[in-house]
Amino acid sequence: MIVLQIEHAVPDYGYWKKAFDIDPVNRKQSGVKRHRVFRQADNPNFVIIELEFETLNEAKNLLAALQNVWKQIAGKVILGPKARIIELTEEQEY
Repeated sequence: MIVLQIEHAVPDYGYWKKAFDIDPVNRKQSGVKRHRVFRQADNPNFVIIELEFETLNEAKNLLAALQNVWKQIAGKVILGPKARIIELTEEQEY
């Protein structure tokens, strides 16, 4: 599984969540199989998003689309976005 992991601060979580839910990059059509949203326990205005894909190419393409969106909303909806593409190599439930 390929994961596009994104993290950034948000000035207002509720406002950010509404923008996230609008889905300007059409996650499903872009190949996202599942997403997860986390908030930092000691800072609820810092989010981490994980978008899961079947292929590396899908993740790279969506990251490029997101970077274009970020240029338009930087400083208003998100602050200092960082992204990385990672691959799950092992998983164990306890």
